[in-house]
Amino acid sequence: MFDPQGFAKQEYEFFDPERAEGFEWTPLDGDTTGQLAEIILSGSHESGWVSRLLRFDPGADTSPNGVLTHTVWEEVFIVDGEIHDLRLGQTFTKGMYACRPPGMEHGPWTSGPGAITFETRYPEPRR
Repeated sequence: MFDPQGFAKQEYEFFDPERAEGFEWTPLDGDTTGQLAEIILSGSHESGWVSRLLRFDPGADTSPNGVLTHTVWEEVFIVDGEIHDLRLGQTFTKGMYACRPPGMEHGPWTSGPGAITFETRYPEPRR
């Protein structure tokens, strides 16, 4: 078991979280569009340590959610599809990666074909 500052992670061998019992897509808390859903793989948003899959529905437009920032580090890998950052005017596609420090602005997003990302979030590492 992994235990950074009292946070335990469950042990899993390879499996498909989209088909596994106990791992359902749930609407993303705070998303006002109803076009985003997540599967929490480990951790929780409350703990500050979380790994998840995030799904953008085809045609998603997160403009109503505005520009985002977080108080934790966020690493994002696009597993499938593409997302378009409206603020930057750039499209990011399958296989691309981002690493965002706390406070970095990103989004809002659109996604014509939809997308799935794998994300990890964690607190600022202690020096």
